[in-house]
This record gives sequence, C-alpha cells and structure tokens, in this order.
Amino acid sequence: MNSIKPGYSPENLKVIIPVGGIAKRLLPLTAEVSKACIRLVNLPLIEISLLTLAKQGVKNFIFGVKGYTNYRSLHDHFESGVGFSARYGITPRVHIKYQPNVDDCGSADSARINIEYYDIRDPVFAVQGDNIFDVNLMDMLKFHCEKNAFLTIGLMPVPDVTGYGIAKIDKDMRISEFVEKPSPKEAPSNLANTGLYLFSPEVREVFKETRVQEMIFKKKRLDFGYDFIPYLIETGRPVYGYILSGVWYDVGTPERYLEAMDGILHGKLKALQDFGGRIFENTNIWIQGESPEALRRRDEIVRKIKDGRIEVEGPVLIGRHCEISDGVRIVNSCIDNYTRIGRNVVIENSAIMDRVIVGNNAEIKNSIIGRHCIINSSQIERTKIHDVSVIADDVIIDDGCEIASTKIYPHKHLHKQSVRGAIIT
Repeated sequence: MNSIKPGYSPENLKVIIPVGGIAKRLLPLTAEVSKACIRLVNLPLIEISLLTLAKQGVKNFIFGVKGYTNYRSLHDHFESGVGFSARYGITPRVHIKYQPNVDDCGSADSARINIEYYDIRDPVFAVQGDNIFDVNLMDMLKFHCEKNAFLTIGLMPVPDVTGYGIAKIDKDMRISEFVEKPSPKEAPSNLANTGLYLFSPEVREVFKETRVQEMIFKKKRLDFGYDFIPYLIETGRPVYGYILSGVWYDVGTPERYLEAMDGILHGKLKALQDFGGRIFENTNIWIQGESPEALRRRDEIVRKIKDGRIEVEGPVLIGRHCEISDGVRIVNSCIDNYTRIGRNVVIENSAIMDRVIVGNNAEIKNSIIGRHCIINSSQIERTKIHDVSVIADDVIIDDGCEIASTKIYPHKHLHKQSVRGAIIT
C-alpha cells in the first residue's frame, strides 16, 4: 500500500497528551508548576511539541490533565488554543480541549477517558508531555498504514537505556518485546520508546476488554509502557516500531533539560530553528522583543555587544525587556523575559527563567534558575551556583552563597552559606 488510509491525515488526527503526576525527577521545578509548562528556551515546554505537530497540519489536541496543578498551568496558558494559533499564524486555528475532571490511573487510562468522553473514532496520536521531538508525521502515518499496524511507536537508538522503555524489533520492524525501564543487562535492544504512539481507531474497543478493565479497576494502573503496550503485544496486535530520523529529548531530569536546551539552541530541532530577533546574520544570538519598550532594551544590549561591554559566546537566547549590565559574559545559555543582570556576571550553560534578578559578580554555571528569583551578589561576596543546581521559583539567595549540585524549593530564602548535594525544602 503506497497511500495513507482514509482518515489518517494530520487534520483528522486527535492528539492526546497525558500530563499526570508531579514529575518527581524534575523537582523542585515542578513543585508548583506542571512539567508541561516548565519554561524551556523561553517557552512552556509543551508548546514546542504543539508547534512541531501544528506546523504539519494537526488541529485537534487534548491535554490529558490529572490534578489541579497540571490543569491550572495548562488551561491558564493555552485555554482553547486561540492565542497559540494567533501567535504562530496557524489557520484554520488549533483546538485544545482538556480531560474531564476524572482522575486517571496512568497515561493509557488518560487516553481511554478522553477517547470515551470525546467519542473519538479517528486515529489517535498520543504524546508524552515532557518529550521534545522531530517527527515527519506524514511519513509515520504512511508507515503505520503500510504495515497495517494497530499501534506504531516512535523509537530512537540511545547510548544508555537507563530509565527508558526499550523495544525489540524484527526485520519487518514489528515489536516482539517491550520492557519498561529495564536494567542495562535486561534490555532487549538500545531502541528507546520516545513516547509517541500512533493508534488505529479500534483502540477504543481494546480498552473495554476484560483484562484491561481489571488493570484499571482492580490493579488501579494502566500505563502505556508498563501495562498497555505489553498487553497489546501479548494479545497479538500488530505493534510496530518507527525510527525517528530527527532529534528527541526526554526532558525528565535537570540534566536532560539542560541537554535539550543546548541542542535546541544549536539548531538541532527542525521545528524550532529561529526564536525571533537574531542580531547578526550567521550567528545564533537572539534578543527578542517587538514593542517599542522591548526594542529599546534590545538595542541597548546590541550596542553593548558591539562595543565589547558584554561578551556573548555560542548560541544565546535573550528574552524581552531584559537589562544586562557591563562586564557580563553569557555562554550557551537562555535568559528569559524581564530579567535583570548586574555587572560582571558570568552565566554559562544555564537557563535563567523570567523576572530573575542576578546581582553583581555572580557566577552561574550548568544550572537552572526558576522564575522571579533574586540572586544577591557583590564584588566582595560573590554568589556562585554550579554543578546542575536547580533553584525553583521565587527564591531569594543572599550574597556570598556557594551552591553546588543542590535543589532549592520555591519561596525559600537561603542565607549566606555553602551547600553541596543538598535538597532545601
């Protein structure tokens, strides 16, 4: 078969994005914010996935939200999709819906609830909420139809299988074995599940089968990786693996967050090559801003870069309305909107989220600073943050602190001290 089956166009797809739990591995960033809305390259994380698919014609998204924090974060930003569509010039517009106020017992159960509630009879594309990916959707749809698959899973080779679902495929790309988070010795291959699942419409009937119902109502769990995919393979459904040709990032830990940021800034993600406000041709330095006030700030920073008063190295993204003082050095980093950076600050391989104030002479390396933080620092008492430290939202740090490999929860005030490997709650 060389053509896509009727109903399998991107416009007909229903994309379900399960977003449940508190994303423990990303704490403390997710203490009060859904992991899907953690800011990455000055955008909510999930917006990158929506943009990747919307650019390829997808119009219908459902956020499978569980719990107050996930619902609040997603609904308050995206609502029905009108603003997202306008921001990226998508016409006809994207439609975004939300899971009814029914708690699911896993990612596959979220898909079940939404398929039933919205009476979905089209193909379903399920996407994990903390993944960033390149996918040629038409090619994946064609593959699915040619294989006459019930489920097609996006796969990607990984050097380390730790923490991933791993699939074993035969020469026809059919998956014969699937193991969720095996030890390296038990892994049947190095092909990791990317959390992209293309289901045929018949999936709605499988959810009604006795064993699946028992998983939901007796075992109280129906997860794609642990439960539903192994069940489909065991019961003989044709489950196939589709190898992604682009990049894929599982933004499940602070280390992987920084890895994804670095890759996106270096242009590895096809869907997001330009952030607006590139200041020099052939260089990856962006300073965002369109309003007269933001453009004034932008022009001031550009002048300082040209005059050598600010040093910028590697890809750097600076958001709107930022203020950057003389002597600052920024390397391979993101500075989000309304951030103020004092004199002689060094920022390397780090993410500084919006409305942060960084005091003079501070040094931030390989770390993530959450929203609305104040990093006090001075020439006499320099503050240093490094070694994948994660500072959550609305934290105040006193002058002279030295913070390494440490996580600080929201709304804390860290008085002058040195901490390494600590979790401050």
